[in-house]
Amino acid sequence: MKQIFRSSLLVALSVASLGAWAQSRLKVEDAWVRGTVAQQKATGAFMRLTAERDSRLLAVRSPVAGVVEIHEMALNDGIMKMRAIPGLALPAGKTVELKPGGYHVMLLDLKAPVSAGEQVPLTLLLEGQDGQREQVELQLPVRALNAQPMGHGHQQHPSGHMR
Repeated sequence: MKQIFRSSLLVALSVASLGAWAQSRLKVEDAWVRGTVAQQKATGAFMRLTAERDSRLLAVRSPVAGVVEIHEMALNDGIMKMRAIPGLALPAGKTVELKPGGYHVMLLDLKAPVSAGEQVPLTLLLEGQDGQREQVELQLPVRALNAQPMGHGHQQHPSGHMR
């Protein structure tokens, strides 16, 4: 009975994410959102992305924020600056890390605080070299405000489920 349930669950998860998984073969690891405090209107989302084929992360959307941007933090003339970028290259087979202090996703104009233990839905919009676009739906766990990235090895399927 457990085997039938497991098989049914795998089929359901596969069907739910088949479009994005079959087209982009994007591996998402250690995805999370930093929790906020009352009145805080912005936070970051972090993850490691590995695309099977050359792709570009064009945009990110989330219903919890009025604006979602892909950002880069860079040291310019001795000053750390953060700026929105129009997209992020995902070279085939190479892991691109979105982390505090580097590339990341900014969730701006938050509609409500996000707290540890909650889940934040994110939609990644990708484009392949052939111009074909696809969406990858994720559910990211919220970690405490002072949280740091987890160690490597926790894989997350595009459906947002850990595997």
